[in-house]
Amino acid sequence: MFLSSLLRPSSGRNASFRSNKSKSSRDSPEVSPSRARTLDHPPEYLSDESQLQPANQPPQDVLDLNQNLEMLAGLFPDIQIEVFREMLASFSEESRLFIITDKLLKNPGEFVKGRRRAGEHAAADSTTLVSRADAFRTVEYKDAVRNLATQEFKGISKSSVDAVLSEYNYSYLDARPTLVELSSRSWKFAISSLFFRRKTVTSAEAATHPLIIWTASDNGALVPTLKATGSSELDRELFEELIMPLKRRERLAREESDRALAVSLLTEEAEAVEATYECNCCYTDVIFEELTVCNTEGHMVCFHCVQHSITEAVFGQGWQRSIDKETGGLRCPAVSSVECKGCVSSEHIHRAMRSAKNGDEIIRKLDQRLAEHGLLSSGLPLIRCPFCSYAEIDDLYMPAHARRLKIRTSNLPTIIITSICFLFPPFSLPTLTILLVCALLCFNRSFRDYASQHLKAALDRYQRRRRGLKFTCQNPACARSSCISCSKAWVDIHVCHESSLVALRTQVEQAMSMAVKRVCPRCSTSFVKTAGCNKLTCPCGYKMCYVCRKDIGTANEGYQHFCQHFRPEGDGRRCKECNKCNLWEAENTDEILRKAKAEAERRWRECEKRELSDAEKAYLEDGGGGFRRGNKGLGHMIPGGKIPSIEEFCDFIIETLFV
Repeated sequence: MFLSSLLRPSSGRNASFRSNKSKSSRDSPEVSPSRARTLDHPPEYLSDESQLQPANQPPQDVLDLNQNLEMLAGLFPDIQIEVFREMLASFSEESRLFIITDKLLKNPGEFVKGRRRAGEHAAADSTTLVSRADAFRTVEYKDAVRNLATQEFKGISKSSVDAVLSEYNYSYLDARPTLVELSSRSWKFAISSLFFRRKTVTSAEAATHPLIIWTASDNGALVPTLKATGSSELDRELFEELIMPLKRRERLAREESDRALAVSLLTEEAEAVEATYECNCCYTDVIFEELTVCNTEGHMVCFHCVQHSITEAVFGQGWQRSIDKETGGLRCPAVSSVECKGCVSSEHIHRAMRSAKNGDEIIRKLDQRLAEHGLLSSGLPLIRCPFCSYAEIDDLYMPAHARRLKIRTSNLPTIIITSICFLFPPFSLPTLTILLVCALLCFNRSFRDYASQHLKAALDRYQRRRRGLKFTCQNPACARSSCISCSKAWVDIHVCHESSLVALRTQVEQAMSMAVKRVCPRCSTSFVKTAGCNKLTCPCGYKMCYVCRKDIGTANEGYQHFCQHFRPEGDGRRCKECNKCNLWEAENTDEILRKAKAEAERRWRECEKRELSDAEKAYLEDGGGGFRRGNKGLGHMIPGGKIPSIEEFCDFIIETLFV
């Protein structure tokens, strides 16, 4: 009886579902057989975005893992995402988030092992904690990537392909350069290079990618198509990276050719009926649709002259002469005996620049320069984003809802008692002398201005610390967070004026470790070979070759995978009698690390816009360089190791008196 009562609602729901389903099938319009076949069988080649299938809902375990990944990335923003992936994959589902958090707080060095994110990378994108390339992948996506890479790189073993894909979290576009490099070492590369182009994928070289197939459309034009991989997520990713750039380039070229054809046809018609007009700037005959006029004398100026004048004003030396800052218009460029005081309106400028190459970008630069001029002319205090041209008024000087400063009453008894103590011997004479000197200096106007300036600056710094130093850019294209004080990217926990050399050292160490690391395709554990032979054994039991990353854990592999010809132990030279991997072959680690270090230093120089000094190079070499030497003087008698500056002294007074 009890079981029947439990089962009765369930059968009722099923019956209701079947009834609704049959009712909806009766009410829905009929679908043609061809349309049904299209829905049941996705197209084999994708040429349009409408052919992409909607992404399947990931399994619940993958959703939970990615949710935990985002939580850990928010709690530990300075740790690389791959650390969290390894730990989430190694711990059981029950309470793994709390266990991982506890282990990272108590003993982070055991799991992090130097894999920390540099400051600018940790705060590069404040809206997305975990990118799509760093998230956990579904089994369907991994199988599709594995099949795609195996089909393209047939000269590489499947275990080597799996090892490389594991290093890049099964991102095909990121792993392809490494696979290309491995395939070039194979003897099959000389044959396969005749049919396939082994190049790193970029937007400019997408047209020659092996996955792109050019097919003829109905009108005879060649259309780039992408062969479906079986995974809707991977199809969309490849379509966006390979097909979309080609389509955008084709659309821009088509629009430009169509407009040129339309202008030539209009010009022929106008010349046939003598309906052309002379430009008062370059004295060429143009059609009416390619003309604009100034707002005073009515001088006719062609679009080409307007485009040339605006481009020269924005990127050249014509800003002061050509642009009217009050109206944002272009001063009339017409050639006449008397200089024309008129201007070409901003609406006509936009119409003329719309037909120019990169016209939208030039208009955007023009608007930025006009806005910059308006801000500077206003004289208002500004806060600027260090990563773009965005600026806003500093509300510290105009607080609308800020609470006023109050005297810190908790320190008043201490101040009074200390003052009374200084009035009695033996401190009375030095105290009276200091007070007399201060009273005499107060009559000096320059000293009063100097002291008031520093006290006001200290008060501003104190108010800013109360409000916080984090500044978030409101430009949608930027949206990055920075520090108002040091203008560096904001990273929790933020330390102002932290030496950029620390960030450089972190970047160099990270790049060098990433260049020589290997990843186990079974448990995703990262490791680096420091010594020994090239047969590597993971703690999970997986065995792989360090050179080609092939799985050598089978019964007929192991040491048989390596060259069997006699050689002394430790001899890393290539064998001249076979093409097998050398058991003692060592990569040119010094060259790999040198390239990784040079690349990290290049990115740092681009960010800092300066070169390394000799002292900074010495700091990078030995970790301290010339910065460890300190002067032994009066500064060591003061707590903190140095004599406080006037700014620090004023900050101490303000923080003591106000709250």
